[in-house]
Amino acid sequence: MNIVHKLAESRIRQAMEAGELDNLPGAGRPLKLDDDRHVPPELRAAYRLLKNSGYLPPEAELRRDIADARALLSAARCEAERSRAARRLELLRMRLAHGRGGAEIHLDPQYEQQLLDGLSRED
Repeated sequence: MNIVHKLAESRIRQAMEAGELDNLPGAGRPLKLDDDRHVPPELRAAYRLLKNSGYLPPEAELRRDIADARALLSAARCEAERSRAARRLELLRMRLAHGRGGAEIHLDPQYEQQLLDGLSRED
């Protein structure tokens, strides 16, 4: 341990003994740590800005949509609802498997329209 670490530890210990660290905001609750070690240092500020503005990478957004579709499927009350939810879930899973969420599935336009019509159709 170098001199700076020793000095910091000493000051922290003194503050704790004096009660200066009691009743701090968030005391007793887990810390929210952003683990950005895997992000290159030059990109961390940009990634944090995107995260704080609510941006999700396409794959993460698709995974969230899949979780929502599963919840809808399990909450479906009738066969028509279950069928619609199952079709939507399958389409989302196909998108994830095909492009890991970032790439679009390129279908024949007529077939794609049939799929979309089938998903929006009331059974």
